[in-house]
Amino acid sequence: MSVDQQILALRGAKGIRFCCGPPHSGPYNAFPKVENPSCRDMSFTSDGSLFTWCTNQRTCVAECKKFETICKIDDPSISQLHLSPKGTYLSTWAQYKAKENVQESCNLHIWNVKTGTIVKSFIQKRQIGWHPQWSDDEKLCARNVNNEVHFFEDAKFDTIAKKIFIQKIAYFSLAPGSAPYHVACFVPGTKGQPSFVRLFKYPNFEGSSSIIAQKSFFKAERTDFYWNKTGKDCIFLTSVDVDKSGMSYYGELNLYYASVKGETAKIKLGKDGPVYSVQWSPNSLEFCVVYGFMPAKATIFNLKCEPVLDFDEAPRNEVSYSPVGDRLALSGFGNLQGNIEVWDLKLKKQIIKFKAQDSTLIQWSYDGEYILTATTSPRLRIGNGYRVWHYTGSLLVEVFLESHEELYDIKWKPVPPGTYKSKPTTFTPVPGIKSSIPEASKLVYRPPGAQGKQASFKLHEEEAQKNAEKDAVMTKNKKKNLARKAKKEMDKSYLFPD
Repeated sequence: MSVDQQILALRGAKGIRFCCGPPHSGPYNAFPKVENPSCRDMSFTSDGSLFTWCTNQRTCVAECKKFETICKIDDPSISQLHLSPKGTYLSTWAQYKAKENVQESCNLHIWNVKTGTIVKSFIQKRQIGWHPQWSDDEKLCARNVNNEVHFFEDAKFDTIAKKIFIQKIAYFSLAPGSAPYHVACFVPGTKGQPSFVRLFKYPNFEGSSSIIAQKSFFKAERTDFYWNKTGKDCIFLTSVDVDKSGMSYYGELNLYYASVKGETAKIKLGKDGPVYSVQWSPNSLEFCVVYGFMPAKATIFNLKCEPVLDFDEAPRNEVSYSPVGDRLALSGFGNLQGNIEVWDLKLKKQIIKFKAQDSTLIQWSYDGEYILTATTSPRLRIGNGYRVWHYTGSLLVEVFLESHEELYDIKWKPVPPGTYKSKPTTFTPVPGIKSSIPEASKLVYRPPGAQGKQASFKLHEEEAQKNAEKDAVMTKNKKKNLARKAKKEMDKSYLFPD
């Protein structure tokens, strides 16, 4: 596989297969198809060196140079997979089923990929946040257990190296990067007390002096954490399901910032409404937020949470940076029409605006040249397939599955960091193909009178016709009654002459 060749992994109703993206599109035969309608999950390592998948028969791990299987696990119950950053360990999860033997009840297993043996087993009832979190160097592993965070060092899972215990920790996030390691914890408020997020540096968790940053707030039941690549800055999106003001269907959401330097801030957004999407730039110096009641705004902020670039309002709900960080896509999917705006961030200029209708996801290729859009199940169960576009808006690949065949997941095969560098932007669309999907008419409806034509029907024409028919019936009956009355008078004159 050449450096310029982009590879796609597809998981659908017929199994798993790989395809080539541009510039040479088509089947990628180096990976043997997995022909099984019950492929439940698939995953790559962050550098794309390993690929794993599970079916209702077994779980497999393959290296991605020759796609040779290096590990097989014959467990038909596994439904979720997660590889550690370097691919040394594989975490698997199955639906929890209580059994008399505690060990047999364990449904979360951590496997050594090389040996195919279990390193450690746990009971993990909840599927949300099920897999352990690893540091990038795999020296540290952490998981949330009964409102505590347990840390293990060097994969020694029989010994808990450290714990975080502060009231009841609902969510935590281990920052990316190597040592020194940092972790963020969210504790929801109870009995009128505020919720808060705290940042710590491992292994200092005890005493108030160990808190390197803290932000308190009300109206928060849960939070999502967004770290930049350096692991030094974190954005957290707090949410509560019900907006008591009744203004938002999405509940109430707020955005905050914290850094390992101890700085915290509430991010002030320029429009009321929900927060749809947040993403850090690959340069870790800025981030973009899509927010506000439709039409939504999009703003890029710096590390001081100051707006540095505002985009005009438009129907959009997602932001996506290219992996090399030189371009940005703003899109509107779901109940929106699939508009995609592509921007050059260096020139702060829009490259193109095009439409990828019925799409449910968008992903940049790792070289920053192509954009993948797809229609997947269960969001949409018909018309499943994918398209690959050049960033100038030209359609290069269009693949639709057979009628009623569902596509569950699709993703680019990752590449090692630093593989691709930024290239100068071209604003001229490259040659492409025409989509097989008919375009919706862009003509505005105008009544015949506005077009200088006579209307094909007249207002109340049908009602007038019915009234005319009714009058005709009444006239006919009236004539019959008059004739009948005249006949009676004539008969009477014969019987009783004057």
